[in-house]
Amino acid sequence: MFPKVALAASGLLAVFSLGMSVFLARDLLAKVPQKDSTQKLRLHFGLYLPESRNAYFAELADGARRGAAKSEAALSVHYVDFHGKTLGIAAGTGVDGIVVCPDLADDSVLENLAQLRAEGLAIVLADHNIAATQPWPFVGTNNFDFGKKAGGVVARECSRSVSIAVVYTDKNPSLYAERELVEMGVSAAFRNLPYSASVMGMKTDSNPRAAEELVYQLVRSRELPSAIVFTDEDDTIAGTQTLIDLNLVGKVQIVGFGRSPEIFSLIRKGVISATLGVRPELIGYDAVTALAELCETGYTSNSVDVDIDVITAAEISSASGSDGGQP
Repeated sequence: MFPKVALAASGLLAVFSLGMSVFLARDLLAKVPQKDSTQKLRLHFGLYLPESRNAYFAELADGARRGAAKSEAALSVHYVDFHGKTLGIAAGTGVDGIVVCPDLADDSVLENLAQLRAEGLAIVLADHNIAATQPWPFVGTNNFDFGKKAGGVVARECSRSVSIAVVYTDKNPSLYAERELVEMGVSAAFRNLPYSASVMGMKTDSNPRAAEELVYQLVRSRELPSAIVFTDEDDTIAGTQTLIDLNLVGKVQIVGFGRSPEIFSLIRKGVISATLGVRPELIGYDAVTALAELCETGYTSNSVDVDIDVITAAEISSASGSDGGQP
């Protein structure tokens, strides 16, 4: 008799415990906000990048994704082929608008952009602008300012007329596309000085180590300039290392590009005078938020300039001393 009573009591206790667990789980779930899986994003954007898939454009894409999240928009990333065919079918993808980082094939890209705008698609250009009768909304750096700041770094360390080689690259097409503005900016830095600068442009391809061969060519040709201005992070590192290997440190002033730890280390050692720091993630972020504004209101700023920082050993030391971060 007793075992049957005990068994019944155990059964009732188990049922009671199960019921309490169900009610407790219900209460806990009620207190946790649940994301509505059926909630739809308000907008869908496309980001069109050059085929050069380097760190610069990867950072720009990361910034664009943050901008899309803030704007409650979905973002798909595409790469523009040389003749712009992928861009030409953008309207058929169902997007509300696109951010385009034009490559060097400006004529075909411009034709596609004009057609897309005629079809009513919202468009913002990022990193590199293209001249048009009706200006495009643009987010990026001022390339004349880039050249002027690079020239200013060289001018601060020289006391005579100098020759400056600006090394453009397929890895950063926007600066090469507006190279006249860059070189005008470099020359402008010497305008009020008693000495001048002769500026020549050179170019590397998409190979991360292409600057090595370019430096060797300069040495073999006996036309080593007084200063070299790089426009890409990989070229800065590869070209500077070649100058170190050739024992030319101190004979050629170097102005770098980018914010990598390797470049900061070379600045601390006095090998590189300064680096020009552009924030591609901020370009991507601002471009997408501008596109969201354009889609929602029909208006946005014609041009948003993203600052270019001149980073020297003093700025690196100050940033490291204040919060352990980087400038």
